[in-house]
Amino acid sequence: GSDQVVRRNGPQALDEFAAQLKEEHQMAVKRSKPPIFQLITIPYKGEKEQYYSYCATHRIQTFGRQRQVINYREADLSDNPVFYISNNLVWQAMGITRIRRHRWPVEVYHEEGKAEGLDQYQVRDFQAIERHIGSVAVVYSLLRAAQHDPALQRKLQRQLKLDLEEGSAAFWRRTTQAQSLWAVALVISAGLAQGQSLHTILAPLLRALCAK
Repeated sequence: GSDQVVRRNGPQALDEFAAQLKEEHQMAVKRSKPPIFQLITIPYKGEKEQYYSYCATHRIQTFGRQRQVINYREADLSDNPVFYISNNLVWQAMGITRIRRHRWPVEVYHEEGKAEGLDQYQVRDFQAIERHIGSVAVVYSLLRAAQHDPALQRKLQRQLKLDLEEGSAAFWRRTTQAQSLWAVALVISAGLAQGQSLHTILAPLLRALCAK
């Protein structure tokens, strides 16, 4: 919002520009004239989202000529505006908003995926890189799916005494790791209670780990 849009009477901060458009929009609506912000609808995750959108080509300082989109969610424009720009000057508000809306989860995945090792490979063979990325993607998907598994949530909450309503993929990884350590501790405890030695209890686990 602090970037400058170059207009005929000089540069103007985008937030001031949006405020001016909002005023013009409200005046147009009051006089039953065509509104400045048009209602658009985009599909997102099987549902429909609505925005009140302004779209035009402007010169943005440091960016040059850009397709400028300003979106509000509320019909009375009472919420804070969101600004998008695109160097494709023929795109319309609906397409730019739809692409940007779907792009954000990709950014989140990229950030959280790196925490799961997405960029931590030391191989050069392209097929090996593919396998590494595929493995990380599966782990990430399982962690995300865990957030929607009520039975698993109840089990973890009961065992770990944690509130699992919210949390990133990294949080769920740490939680499932904690639950795995808890399970190992239970196995050791049960084995010792039956008179087994620690070596006897852990030998199968150590062989499994070494086999990997």
